[in-house]
Order: sequence, then C-alpha cells, then structure tokens
Amino acid sequence: MTVTALDTPSRPGLSRGTAVALATAGALTVANIYFPQPLLDAIATGLGISGSAAGLVATAAQVGYALGIGLVVPLADGARLRRLTTVLLLLTTAGLLAAALSPGLATLTAATVALSTTTVLPQVIMPTAASMAGPGHSGRALGMIGIGLTLGSTLSRTLSGAVVGLSGDWRTAYFAAAALTGSLVFFLPRLLPERAAGGAVPYRRLIASLPGLVTAHPELRLSAFLGATVFAAFSAFWATLAFHLAGPPFDKGVVWAGLFGLFSLPAALLSYSAGRLSDRRGPRHVNLVAFACVCAAFLLLGLFGDRSMAALVVGSNLLVYGGSCWQIANQVRIFRLDEGIRARLNTLFMLASFAGGAAGSFTGTALYAAHGWGGMVLGCGGFLALAGAGLAAGRRLG
Repeated sequence: MTVTALDTPSRPGLSRGTAVALATAGALTVANIYFPQPLLDAIATGLGISGSAAGLVATAAQVGYALGIGLVVPLADGARLRRLTTVLLLLTTAGLLAAALSPGLATLTAATVALSTTTVLPQVIMPTAASMAGPGHSGRALGMIGIGLTLGSTLSRTLSGAVVGLSGDWRTAYFAAAALTGSLVFFLPRLLPERAAGGAVPYRRLIASLPGLVTAHPELRLSAFLGATVFAAFSAFWATLAFHLAGPPFDKGVVWAGLFGLFSLPAALLSYSAGRLSDRRGPRHVNLVAFACVCAAFLLLGLFGDRSMAALVVGSNLLVYGGSCWQIANQVRIFRLDEGIRARLNTLFMLASFAGGAAGSFTGTALYAAHGWGGMVLGCGGFLALAGAGLAAGRRLG
C-alpha cells in the first residue's frame, strides 16, 4: 500500500518516495544559483578581476532566476509539465557548460544569467507538489520540498568549495553541476503529472493575467513584500561571506567559505517543521518566529561577526533557519488561494523575492567594499526594518 508523504492515503499522487525525489531534484537545481557564491574570490583571482567585479556573478544569478520565474514558471499553470521539465533541464545543463568554459567575466556573467533563467524547476515543483498533496496539507508538502531547497542552497556552497579546493580550479564546480543537473532528465519528468490542475491555458493569457493577480490578492502582496525584504538581507550575507573570510582576522580560503553550508546544516534540517506548523498555526505565527531568528542572526553578526568564527557559524544557522521558515510561511499563505493559479502566484512571489535577493547581493557587496563588515550588516538591518513594518501592517491577513 502506498502511503503519501503527508499521511493522506486519499491523495496517492504524492507518495513518500515521490516527495523525497522531488525534494532531491529541487536541491540539485536550486544549487545552481548558490554554488558560485563561495567561489567568488577564486573567480576573481582566476580571471584577474576585482572582488567587487566578481560579485556581479552572484547578482547575475539572482537577476537570471528572477527573469526565469517571470517568463517560465507561469507555464506550469498551462503547459505540459513533463515536456517543460525536460527542456529546462537540458538548457540549464548547456548554460553550466558554457559558464565552465567562459574566458572572461563578460561571458561568465552572460552564461550565469542564461542558466539561472532556466534553472527555475524548484518553483515549478513547489506549486505542483502542493496540488498533489491536497487541501490542508500544502504546508507539509512545501516543508518537505523546502528542506530539499534549503539543503541544496546550503550544501552546494560546501561542495563547490570542496571541489575547487581539491581541483584548484573554479571551473570544475561548474562541470560537476552540469553533470548533476543533466542526470535529472532521466527521472524527474516522469514524477510529475502531465498537466497542472488549471488545464491548458495559452501562454499569452498566463502572462497577461499576472498584474490582475497582484491587484486581486492582498495575501500575495504581503507575502511578496515580506519575501523580498528578508531575502535581500539573506543574500547580502552569503554574497559577502567569502570576501570576509578571505581577509583579516580570518584569512581563510574558498574551502572555508564553502564549509559554512555544512555548518548551517542543523538549521536546514530543523526548518522542515515550518510547513507542518504553518498548517496548524497559520503562516503569520511562523513568520513571527522566523523574523525573530533572522533579527537575532544579524544582531550577533554585527556585534561579533567581524572577529569571531563562532559568531559567524551561529549567525549563519539562525539566518538559514529563519530564512527557510520565512519563505515556507509566505508560500503557504498564497497557496491557500485558487489551485488553478498557483504557479502564477508563485511566479509573482518568487519574482519579488529574487528581485530582493539581487538587490541584496549588489547592495551587500557594495557596502562591504566601501564600509566593511559593519556597513553590510547595517544595510541588512534596513531590509529587516522594512520586513518588520510589512509584517505589522499585514497582521489581519494571517
């Protein structure tokens, strides 16, 4: 007898094995956005450019991901999911290979934008898994997939740093990512339904409907604003960590920057509870817990992160846990709306989040270059102040 991952035998579309496989696929694909972050110092050295110039690679990844979310993810409400999945995996693999062979920053940046535009499968998987799970269980579905995304984003930094440390060449990490992404073609499309719940909808109509969804759903506006502001702070930290560790007083190389993905693994695992808690207590309750963790993280990082490795490790755990729970709560809020428009709702939410992430990466690296670690942390405090104001203003929306 097949038991669903969410203990709902009446909905056999999301078995435990399928949920784990979808989480694994999400981890491998989302890793393509994050694994270059600890490599920025090595990329700068390898290409003979400045650290701030290398930071454009992290910004390009966020911009490309936002572009893909806006143009590609809406297709999940109307296209053939299996065909869409296959095409995206092949294009992403090609983009990773182009990045690995880039002769300079301009080519690497362009390849990063291209591959990030097509590696949006996590945001196709999330609404699909929520629909497969059934009403009242979307939080636990998102929790399971979300932990895969969190592990992918955190451990990818560790693995890419280790690969570069062993090989001595940042390009090796891109070749490895291409191999892992390409392997998904052989099983991922078969795990998904042929079409989403909304049936066949023309692409033009899908795109044209997006502005109206923003106007119609205050829950979407709230979640989008909250997602953008906190993810900006999250991205600023990770985009500058490699440079911070490379300088005094730490003087650590790229491998140490990658190890922070491993150091924050406990927080990634604990974030699984956010989905179940959102189903039971509501998204706002999880938002409050997550916001407290993120604020505590930056307080600790601001006070001691310029001289204490322990503060950086504890702060990164608080940030990973709070950031992951924050995102799951925001997605549960919007996935409680019409099932037939979930991919488009997720499009708008993630578009806002990753636009915030791009702004955070750019702002964080610029502030770090101009004012050091303290300037970056203060900038993140500004993002969190905006998030707190939004959370207070949206208290009636759950």
